[in-house]
Amino acid sequence: MASYKGVIPQSELQRHVQLVLTDRSTLTKGQSYGVYSPDVWRLADMGARHAFLRAGFGFGNMPRFMVEDEITSGKLRAVRIEMPSNLKLLMPMRAVYRNQAPPGPAGRWLIQHLKGRSAARRKS
Repeated sequence: MASYKGVIPQSELQRHVQLVLTDRSTLTKGQSYGVYSPDVWRLADMGARHAFLRAGFGFGNMPRFMVEDEITSGKLRAVRIEMPSNLKLLMPMRAVYRNQAPPGPAGRWLIQHLKGRSAARRKS
């Protein structure tokens, strides 16, 4: 996959092993988020997934800061994948805080930013 030029189509993703981080809680039991391949290896540890990626065992997403040096050095490659047409990239968000301890400037900014993005999505 690293040699693929451009956006990688779903048909190509389905030909490769996808390394997926498992959720150890019961909150997402029976759910699969961001799984594009029928050939999935589930790992319970981010470090293990990182090691498997470095070893070339499959593809998967990682926090950019964890792989930045390896991308820069060419050991790993960031790829762009085609998103399924039926994929909804929405995640409901709520801001909860105590009345006695309202959010500070950064928290208020974040709440307003999320509200603005939500309003913009409803218009489109």
